[in-house]
Amino acid sequence: MPYRIRRTFWPLLLVLLASFGCSKKRGPDGDAGVADGAQSTPGGAAYIEKGDLPDMRRHGKLRILTPLRNEDQLLVRRGFPPELEKKLAKHLAGRLGLEPVFVYVERYQDLIPYLLAGKGDLVAASLTATAARRKQVTFSIPLSLVTEQLVTSSDDDKLAKPADLAGRKVTLRKSSSYYDTVMQLKKKVPDLVVELADERLDTEQLLYGVASKRYDVTVADDSLVRSVRLYTSGLKVAFDLTGERPTGWAVRPGATGLRRAVDQFLSDARLSDSSGAGYVEDLPGIEKRKVLRLLTTNTAATYFLWRGKLMGFEYELASEFAKQHGLYLEVIVPPSNADLLPWLKAGRGDLVAAALTVTDARRKQGVAFSRPYLYATETVVCRAGEQGLAGPADLKGRKVYVRKGSSYWQTLEKLKKSGIDFELTPVDEQLNTEEIIARVASGDYDLTVADSHMLEIELCHRDDIRAAFTLGQPLAHGWAVNRQNTKLLTAVNAFFDKEYRGVFYNLTYKKYFSNKRGIRRRLKVRPGHSGRISKYDELFRKFAVRYGFDWRLIAAQAFAESRFDPRARSWVGAKGLMQIMPGTARELGIRNIVKPANGIRAGVKYLARLREKFEPQLDVVDRNSFALASYNAGFGHVLDARRLAGTLGFDSDRWSDNVERAMLLLSHPKYSRKARFGYCRGSEPVDYVRKIFEHYDAFVRAVK
Repeated sequence: MPYRIRRTFWPLLLVLLASFGCSKKRGPDGDAGVADGAQSTPGGAAYIEKGDLPDMRRHGKLRILTPLRNEDQLLVRRGFPPELEKKLAKHLAGRLGLEPVFVYVERYQDLIPYLLAGKGDLVAASLTATAARRKQVTFSIPLSLVTEQLVTSSDDDKLAKPADLAGRKVTLRKSSSYYDTVMQLKKKVPDLVVELADERLDTEQLLYGVASKRYDVTVADDSLVRSVRLYTSGLKVAFDLTGERPTGWAVRPGATGLRRAVDQFLSDARLSDSSGAGYVEDLPGIEKRKVLRLLTTNTAATYFLWRGKLMGFEYELASEFAKQHGLYLEVIVPPSNADLLPWLKAGRGDLVAAALTVTDARRKQGVAFSRPYLYATETVVCRAGEQGLAGPADLKGRKVYVRKGSSYWQTLEKLKKSGIDFELTPVDEQLNTEEIIARVASGDYDLTVADSHMLEIELCHRDDIRAAFTLGQPLAHGWAVNRQNTKLLTAVNAFFDKEYRGVFYNLTYKKYFSNKRGIRRRLKVRPGHSGRISKYDELFRKFAVRYGFDWRLIAAQAFAESRFDPRARSWVGAKGLMQIMPGTARELGIRNIVKPANGIRAGVKYLARLREKFEPQLDVVDRNSFALASYNAGFGHVLDARRLAGTLGFDSDRWSDNVERAMLLLSHPKYSRKARFGYCRGSEPVDYVRKIFEHYDAFVRAVK
């Protein structure tokens, strides 16, 4: 074999992202819509073709079959976004001189049937190359190696070998690669019980079911098990069921030309392998690796996941810097703020972009700061109704709570030395500013200090705190690099010289710090005359019936989302009456969502798809509540909340006063650091669901 197979392939393919250009585009992503039946967008790849590369060149397109997983995007804490595989497939098309057209397949098990039926040319989804699949399709060179493992609950000490499975129940999907393995095992252990799971449940949900003892045992790849165990307690690997098995992309058996092109494309990337060990390199070394490692935090001001989209002020700035230098951005989130600079010094990242105030104490740690890209004033924060705090002298006799490792601590120490008698109290270094402010609002803490721009975010969402007074002049914030990386520092400074207060910077800043986002807007529900709710009632009825909803619930959601304004656009880019993300609509095969009929259809179809992810036996109100919360914040955050609810002894099948309570905790570092999808301002989906049902009740009373 002319290459060495690695355990994981993402770090090996990054050179392609910078070295291969894309061909002409059709739309922002070259998407062709969801492959559910004959559905495809106009001008897409809705044709049947079972040939090889010459036939694809005749069409001018490479149709890339990929699973529909928009809302399942993961918060990346250490590594590369899941969208990388999609980008790689685009670059493959670019190398071949073809237009990349993504054909989204609703069900994972339909990828190979669609390929064989000629509805796509390439499956870019890292399929495990099982014996059964090899009889159907031809696989590329291996992308990674995985081992299938039997997983049980952590307190199960009765499983050490296959024979111990007699009388036990293994739950898994029939469409999974694990099914063949288990059926072979059943031949050796006839008393093994095989329970087929709902095809809508992914392996991660089955693992959670084992942890919560809803299921007995299941099977999963070792890489997934390691990942899930980082944020889910109660799991244990009983034993391996297979040796290492390759994963890869798939083509039709006769597509030998395409298979050779795919193999060459993937093989070339292995030249850029990185050992993954810590290293400190300046810009030339970074450019050679093609990877910029960003150290940041998972907060509302820096980097977070919302509606399946990775966002954050620092994340967007760093992404633009990486893009301008032809680099791919790897995101690394250390356990706490205090770890940022030590990890930088240890070579675990190339730069820190986390709203750090430039201080001499931090410079003494061996780092250099960029020129300022943000100025913020340190501000004392108190509860909303509190009076008598007009200046530093009014701190006498009060308690101020801040992290000892923050710049606020240094400011307040100087203030104490000036003669003002107040108690400076350290808090857990893992607490972020948002959580500390929340504890001030609840009365657990007396006062705190926050940067003015971070306080602005909080004031967009809550009215129970206020700014009391500022401490001194605005302070500079900068990105940090290792002191010896002078060329990287020069490049960062040049980037901010160009972008600071420019169009890109101003729009990004406004999105996160100056946009009130409509969160606190409150309007009374006033159904229209003649028993109508809005002029879109017939459209609400039409699509609600198609997807099995009460049309008044859909109307209530549209009212909460857009106030019935089809031109509405949210701060995250959602559009139309139902405020759906354009990328999600494209995956659903629907475009021009500003048009009322298209926007409502996309929103209701998406809501129905989310509802189908939850168990059909759930109470209808709870199932709809979970779907609505997922629509607002993303399915992953709701999944995290259900897991957390079970851990805390709440009912994970009930929304009201159970999962919603857990959802509120996902903004707390104690819980968000262990959540698979990370930080979430849980008050937003909780408030969203509550408002929609309030509107719905009003509409039901007013309109039949």
